Amino acid sequence: MANFYTDNEILKFHLTNPIMKEIIKLRERDYTEKEKYDYAPLDYEDAIDSYDKILEIVGDITGNIIQPNAEDVDAYGPKLENNKVIYAEGTKQNLNALKEGGFNSFIFPREYGGLNMSIVAYVMVAEIISRADASFVNIYGLQDCGETINEFASKEIREKYLPMFLEGKTAAMILTEPDAGSDLQAVNLKATYDEKSGKWMLNGVKRFITNGNGDICLVLARSEEGTSDGRGLSMFLYEKDDTTTIRRIENKLGIKGSPTCEMVFKNSPAILIGERKLGLIKYVMSLMNAARLGIGAQSVGIAEACYREAKKYASERAQFGKYINQFPAVYEMLTNMNVRIQAVRTFLYETAAFVDIYKSLNSIEEERPLTSEEKQMAKKYQKLADIYTPLVKLFGSEYCNKIAYDAIQIHGGTGYMKDFPVQRMARDARITSIYEGTTQLQVVAAIRGVTNGSLFAAIKEHENSEINPELEYLKHTLINMTAECENIVKKVTETKDNEYIDFHSRRLVESAGNIVMGYLLLRDANRDIENKRVAEIFIKLAESENKAAIQYINSFEIKDLAAYKHFI
Repeated sequence: MANFYTDNEILKFHLTNPIMKEIIKLRERDYTEKEKYDYAPLDYEDAIDSYDKILEIVGDITGNIIQPNAEDVDAYGPKLENNKVIYAEGTKQNLNALKEGGFNSFIFPREYGGLNMSIVAYVMVAEIISRADASFVNIYGLQDCGETINEFASKEIREKYLPMFLEGKTAAMILTEPDAGSDLQAVNLKATYDEKSGKWMLNGVKRFITNGNGDICLVLARSEEGTSDGRGLSMFLYEKDDTTTIRRIENKLGIKGSPTCEMVFKNSPAILIGERKLGLIKYVMSLMNAARLGIGAQSVGIAEACYREAKKYASERAQFGKYINQFPAVYEMLTNMNVRIQAVRTFLYETAAFVDIYKSLNSIEEERPLTSEEKQMAKKYQKLADIYTPLVKLFGSEYCNKIAYDAIQIHGGTGYMKDFPVQRMARDARITSIYEGTTQLQVVAAIRGVTNGSLFAAIKEHENSEINPELEYLKHTLINMTAECENIVKKVTETKDNEYIDFHSRRLVESAGNIVMGYLLLRDANRDIENKRVAEIFIKLAESENKAAIQYINSFEIKDLAAYKHFI
């Protein structure tokens, strides 16, 4: 029997990261939840034991139901009949299995029927499911909408809608329009308040909506007449009814199991979430950050699946009298796949931990005033989460695409055939660097943290941490890489030429991100010396990549931009 949690020991390693003690203590309100709910954990050990058992059940469902369904779901996909999306049979089975397990309200508070589990554990579930079927996590992972409702909606709205997730209702975040893709400030779906019914009415078209048939939808709409930017947008909750028309389900390259819909709203009743005018500025930004963390998990899951398929094939395929995993050209690829997955995975769970802490503290603040120490902690971890999230999305999705490409390459011609799953995984991988903000937009989101020194301040904290003497040589390498990176950032920014800075932004962001992942792997090796080899190989790769980027920037002058413009 397959189990996608227990067969990957590194997951439990991350689940038992020492920072989890603080996270669970905050989520459990210093374990006072046990006074209200007899199934709440008594202490940290009890909580981790529960987490472990729940993840083991999810791993079993994933390995024995979701993964076996993946090929049929990809082949047949959802259908549109009489304005209703009909999921593939495998998708229905997957949803039912998770519903029966009680996993549809993973991170919601217990008062709404939730499991009140950490975001780290929820992200882990997303990785595990994505390893089996990346398209299915696009349906299951929309619990993020419920988390937004929990965070920003009134108690009355929370009490009505959050329990619906436990009942098996699905969700959608409805943002994109035909003329408003990445530029959400251009959203034009109109929201008007109807005095007679006391409800808002939505009118307009939305496009590329993942799971657009969802029962509980968060819709970004223009509530302020005469506006044309983000300040005129508000967030609304729309419960699926017959006032919307699904024009079509898009025929996509990959993630074919999740319906991507074009929707027409016609006097569709909705409820305002939070305050007017904060739809994009506050609520969508929070929702998008959660979604980007989810895509990071999806990327790691796909990459893990690709690596395992490639490793298995290479150990069975013989050429020229030996298995192909004995050839340096192949085992180098496999090794680099592995260490890159480990690097971005540790980055993913570090970021999820930061989100866990600051969101828990924000929730506690609704119950009682925070101490000055708690306020500083919330501010620190929110800032770190904001800096790290676009980096996780960037590295996760780019590594995922590279690893999927290499997995097919290792399979050779057979990998191009539909008899092997790596072709499906490669098709699924391609979207990860596009949706929820392209890689280029993640660079735009991340570059400020690099140029204003915030990311380097976080790196310096790692420099000051104690390390096993056996690992000091790796720390020394990272210290030198940091100094070189700071110097090249300074050289680029001192030009004060915005176009020149933008041109090199990705090189700067990726160089700094390489250092962060190097330090996180070094810390993992410090916890368990068995991880030393991964840290060593990744840091060598990162060092060579950074040197190449720095050499290129040093050889590039502002006047050289003209040569690139010649071809546009």
